[in-house]
Amino acid sequence: MGSVKDHSSDEDISDISESEMEEYEIKYYEELKKGKYSVKISDETFACPYCPKKKKQDYLLKDLLQHASGVGKSSSQKRSAKEKAHHLALVKYLEKDLVNGGGPSEPVAGGDPLDGCGHDEKFVWPWTGVVVNIPTRRADDGRYVGESGSKLRDELTRRGFNPTRVVPLWNYRGHSGCALVEFHKDWPGLHNAMSFEKAYDADHHGKRDWYANIDEKSGLYAWVARADDYNLSSIVGEQLQKSRDLKSISEMMEEEERKQNKLVSNLTNMIEVKNKHLKEMELRCIETSSTLNRLMEEKDRLHQSYNEEVRKIQLSARDHFQRIFKDHEKLKLQLESHKKEMESRVEELENREARNESERTRLSEEVEKNAIRNSLLQSASLEQQKADESVLKLADYQKREKEVLHEKIIWLEKQLDAKQTLELEIEQMRGKLNVKQHMADGDVEVMQEVEEILKNKREKEQELEDLDELNQTLIIREHKSNEELQEARKELINVGNYFVN
Repeated sequence: MGSVKDHSSDEDISDISESEMEEYEIKYYEELKKGKYSVKISDETFACPYCPKKKKQDYLLKDLLQHASGVGKSSSQKRSAKEKAHHLALVKYLEKDLVNGGGPSEPVAGGDPLDGCGHDEKFVWPWTGVVVNIPTRRADDGRYVGESGSKLRDELTRRGFNPTRVVPLWNYRGHSGCALVEFHKDWPGLHNAMSFEKAYDADHHGKRDWYANIDEKSGLYAWVARADDYNLSSIVGEQLQKSRDLKSISEMMEEEERKQNKLVSNLTNMIEVKNKHLKEMELRCIETSSTLNRLMEEKDRLHQSYNEEVRKIQLSARDHFQRIFKDHEKLKLQLESHKKEMESRVEELENREARNESERTRLSEEVEKNAIRNSLLQSASLEQQKADESVLKLADYQKREKEVLHEKIIWLEKQLDAKQTLELEIEQMRGKLNVKQHMADGDVEVMQEVEEILKNKREKEQELEDLDELNQTLIIREHKSNEELQEARKELINVGNYFVN
């Protein structure tokens, strides 16, 4: 026997339909037949391989069969389709392969209830039992009445035959004294039906005993309905013909084999389709990865080029500012030199006035001239101070412009990163769009996702165009600002030259 294995690796079939669950039941039954899971512990005890966490793992065969049947046919929402399919497969395995070790019904002479059933013998399907000689009595209205079907069903259930329901047969006289016992449509249902028949046959209340020429008959007689019961012209035959068919065991087995082959074929096709889609997705992923790598390389190259341009602009601005200050210092030194020279000449004239009174008049005139010149120098000095203030203002303005330029550079770097991020997002959307369009294949939800991706792609492309326009505007403003700075510098140099001359 194989060891109990972890079932978490099985595919999740919690959302399968009833027809698909029957196919999975066949699949799990084949796994049990191949010994994938351990069921038999000893000759008398068995374990449920699908409930490894349950404390009880030493069932008798009939108890395990009842457990598996109860879970597999449960209508509770807590039971998943996967769990039901597992336990229905276990029921089939116990009934068809381990039934000699015990059964759900009470012991019946003759061993396995299915022994002696010909594979070509026609049975009424769904499996149905016939009960006759049900006690009836005459009511006040003249019609016959008898026990309800639920009471007889409870009695048969207590004896372990597990019928689904018992239907009393009525005619114009009332209760006919006959009833049909319905069993489950699967192999455990047939096992229960045959156990039901053999139990009554062993008690000499079977079909042969009912049709035997015995004058006095008491108690219930029961058997499993077959072709001869189906073809009767009595009330039993009429009811069987209304809602049931005739099937042989070999036909049922052939039908199961067809279902199993269909399941295997469907699973094989599904695997092939999944593998094909997987290969296509791998190729798409490789192409997308290659595109992204190229884009990242292009981004790094553009970023490096941009940083180099920014560095050149910064160096140019610094050199320009230094040249302005050097010119200003040169003009300042020249003015100071002229001022000292004029002061020296005034002092010399005053000394001459003291030494030579005769030259006073001429010196006086010279002094007046010098005074006028001093006045002009004072005016020049004031103008120089104004020029100094203008230079300081220009320096402060250039400092602010440099800060603004630095902020613009940082902002442009962010915009460049945003632009490159948008380009990457657009490229990723294109790749994702290609994948979704390939996977759509008529799927409405996927087509909606494709439309949403197209909408987002158009919005991102519009944002990219807006960023390009904003960058062009900033470049034009920067060029205009540089031209204004150049004109201011030229004007300052012309003023300095004027006062020097």
